[in-house]
Amino acid sequence: MPKLTYKSVSQISGPLLFVENVPNAAYNEMVDIELENGETRQGQVLDTRKGLAIVQIFGATTGIGTQGTMVKFRGETARLPISEDMLGRVFNGIGEPIDGGPEIIAKERMEITSNAINPYSREEPSEFIETGISAIDGMNTLVRGQKLPIFSGSGLPHNQLAAQIARQAKVLDSSENFAVVFGAMGITSEEANYFTNQFRETGALSRSVMFLNLSSDPSMERIILPRIALTTAEYLAFQKGMHILVILTDMTNYCEALREISAAREEVPGRRGYPGYMYTDLSTIYERAGKLKGNSGSITQIPILTMPGDDITHPVPDLTGYITEGQIVISRDLNRKDMYPGIDVLLSLSRLMNQGIGKGRTREDHRGLADQLYAAYASGKDLRSLTAIVGEEALSQNDRKYLHFADTFESRYLKQGFFEDRSIEDTLNLGWELLADLPVQDMKRVKPDHIQKYGKWKKE
Repeated sequence: MPKLTYKSVSQISGPLLFVENVPNAAYNEMVDIELENGETRQGQVLDTRKGLAIVQIFGATTGIGTQGTMVKFRGETARLPISEDMLGRVFNGIGEPIDGGPEIIAKERMEITSNAINPYSREEPSEFIETGISAIDGMNTLVRGQKLPIFSGSGLPHNQLAAQIARQAKVLDSSENFAVVFGAMGITSEEANYFTNQFRETGALSRSVMFLNLSSDPSMERIILPRIALTTAEYLAFQKGMHILVILTDMTNYCEALREISAAREEVPGRRGYPGYMYTDLSTIYERAGKLKGNSGSITQIPILTMPGDDITHPVPDLTGYITEGQIVISRDLNRKDMYPGIDVLLSLSRLMNQGIGKGRTREDHRGLADQLYAAYASGKDLRSLTAIVGEEALSQNDRKYLHFADTFESRYLKQGFFEDRSIEDTLNLGWELLADLPVQDMKRVKPDHIQKYGKWKKE
């Protein structure tokens, strides 16, 4: 298809360029924008109506005028040159290398606007992914092919948690390759340096592909970055048969960019100013995770988002919770107690946990043990609230044991070092060790034969 050039730019609004008298512009078509001073920038058709093409620009609109600007329509959608050589490399938000290495020479260029996986083609997730973090592995297990977001707040250690998961995550008893695709949107230079240094110093970079969009970079790159990251993941997973863990941070910054572009297009706003189609837009990202029938590869997704004002009912976490299969919630109260990673297991949930645990996957006692730990910790937290009113002296001896259990569970099970990589065996054994402080007759959620086999109660 021949490239057509137009000089009919009528308006510039934020990251958007309005080009008139374009009869056949296609949705998502790529364009080259040449400025009057000879500079060139890239863009993409966001909307087309009655001969008007609305182009979103990848980059700043500074210096672009309505006079002398030429817009060349390529006749193709956005494509990413893709290769296994991308492993170990760092790219910007539109897939250009920023690590000083060479350009990617690829035989294949893939469209970045891939569709969500067809439900009929999906295979049920079933394999356990070990993160080395007890609060996740033991209580809210991550399963290969799952999408499990982390809900955090401003100032909480979600970046450290993301780096630790990227470094430690592995599929047990598998000879297949495992790799991480890491995408960061709207982060500061300090955060970008932190991630790249962590990945390099720990050796995780050799099995990772990193895409970084800084807060000083154009907001349009934040819209493109997750799609580029997932296109890379799909290539490695479904064409090269690898297990891919995709970590996307911060999805709140992505949604803010979506709101900014929606406002520039003068669309009718929805809840809190976000576009009404944000649910659909987020689903086109989250639903690209999963396993395909007859394909050995898989994409597991961990989106990270910061909840404005720690409000879990905010549109971004709210809509994310509808689409994904659970959530990991980082608690500000635990963080105040200096308990990294500070995961609130009572607010967290993994809807696919039962499919990835049990005999032959983790251990046969896993489900019952997790339920017993949940029950004991919940009782201890309730008693902690009661103690604030009536005092510990008013509690029975048995209640005091549960109160003490809540403290030790937080300080020994939930609290973990940044470089502490616990195996699933260590996590489960630690759970039994903590339960041994409670009366054995209260263990109603674990099977008697599991108590006999794994319990740490002293034999009388």
